[in-house]
This record gives sequence, structure tokens and C-alpha cells, in this order.
Amino acid sequence: METTSQTTSRAVAQAAAESGQHVPSARRTVDGYLLAPFPWYGLDEAFTGPRWLMQVGMAADGSVEHGSIGHGDEPSVRNEATEDREKFAVVVTVAANPSRHSADGTGLLEATSVSSAAWLAGVGLLSFTWPGQMDHTLRDDWLEQQTETAWALADDLEGSDWSTLSLPVDGVPTPFHYRESEFGWVLAGSTQEGVHVGAYGRGMSAYGLGFAMIKDISAYA
Repeated sequence: METTSQTTSRAVAQAAAESGQHVPSARRTVDGYLLAPFPWYGLDEAFTGPRWLMQVGMAADGSVEHGSIGHGDEPSVRNEATEDREKFAVVVTVAANPSRHSADGTGLLEATSVSSAAWLAGVGLLSFTWPGQMDHTLRDDWLEQQTETAWALADDLEGSDWSTLSLPVDGVPTPFHYRESEFGWVLAGSTQEGVHVGAYGRGMSAYGLGFAMIKDISAYA
């Protein structure tokens, strides 16, 4: 039987998958990010390329639970010709919340954990993946299957599909769970600032990355 800590915030992650991991540039605003009661993370100053807002995810009570910041090339979903040349990394910040009652008192919000960050990162990578020779209908089936696989993998971070990778977070070496696939890489860990951090990417090596708290998210607007 799954416990709260094992299942993590599946409802939060599912909402992110259904709403999509990216939106057109015109719809990207910093407003949702500013509502978060937790700090946002991105790649550290060693990365000097473009940075861009993606989307925040909210719980049923309207509180911000997670969000993503993109780095590098803005990936396209369908353009297989450019897929191999795109170089991007997306950092997902997830509030480290315990199991708690919703603000309106009508339900119970599940706890979040490193698995929450791993699942959101896994689904995020899939959202920018379009296997060759696959039409829209088949991709929907493929995406559903791969999403379930990403969930199972995120729920078993100690399994053989994951390795351990130490990367700096605010300058402090921090252990991350890391895995690679034919679509790219995914990693997830925790910070000392009360949030979990996930990341996914393609074309950029995860081994040379570092993460840092974003001092002023409004600068991304």
C-alpha cells in the first residue's frame, strides 16, 4: 500500500501534466511566481545563456506549489529536425510541504517530497518529446504510457534506474537522484531552503550544472 511519503503529491503533479509545462511567451508572466511563499531556484551564475519563465502550478486552494524556469534554447515539441540540436535545461522548484488541510478546509493536500520533483521533471521532459514517425493520436497514447512510467520511476528513487550525482546548490555540494533516457536526463534533490529541486534537459550535460536561489524573480518579467 502506498503511503503519503511514497506517493508524494500526485495530485499536484497530475495537474501540472494536464495543464502543460509550457505556455506561449505572451502568456508567461511573473505574477504567479511572486505569489509563492518559497524561494525559486535556477541554474547558478556559471550559466550565462537565456533564461525564461515557464509556468507555476497551484493547489486546489490557489496556493502556489511548484513552478519551472527554463535555460538555454526554448525547446519545440514537434520539430524533430531541431530536436537533437536544442540545448536546454529546466529547473523545477517544489515547495516542501507536509500533508495538510486545504485552506478552505474541504480536503487534505498530500505531502510533497523529492519524488514530487522527480515526477514533475520527468513529465516535463516528456512534454517536449515527440518520437519520430508518430502521429498525434499515437503520441497521446505514448505520452500516457510514458507518464505512468515516469511516475513509477519517481516513486522508486532508490531503484536501479537512478544513480547519485553531487551538484552544488547555493555553493554547497548536494546529492541528487539522476537518470538518463533516450529523451534526455532527469534529476531531483532537496535544498536547505525548504524546497525540492528537480531538473530535466537535453543537449546540455547535467554533470556540469549548479543551482542557486533566484534573488529577484521579477527580473525575469
